[in-house]
Amino acid sequence: MPYVKRNSDGLIIGLSGEVGEGATEELDLDHPDVQQFLESARAHLSSTDSETIRVIEDLIDVLIQKKLLLLTDLPLAAQQKLMDRQRMRNELGVLGDLMVDEDDIL
Repeated sequence: MPYVKRNSDGLIIGLSGEVGEGATEELDLDHPDVQQFLESARAHLSSTDSETIRVIEDLIDVLIQKKLLLLTDLPLAAQQKLMDRQRMRNELGVLGDLMVDEDDIL
């Protein structure tokens, strides 16, 4: 059972496997407050996945440009995925001028 740390509003802001600073209340994993905290943490982690993927793609591009990595050093499946994503980004980039946000004035 984890020990929980709560903020001044009583919401869980952290879990610990042992008693620690501010984490003295022990709750079951299936407690609704713990489940709400875990779901929120999962959602936040999931929302950053696409940003992290883009950082990794950019890092691979820099390593290739600096000749520290060859695309062919990567497994064939990874090469194909990177090339497909790069092709899709390039195609969307060409269409970027045609895309209009809701706030744009035509």
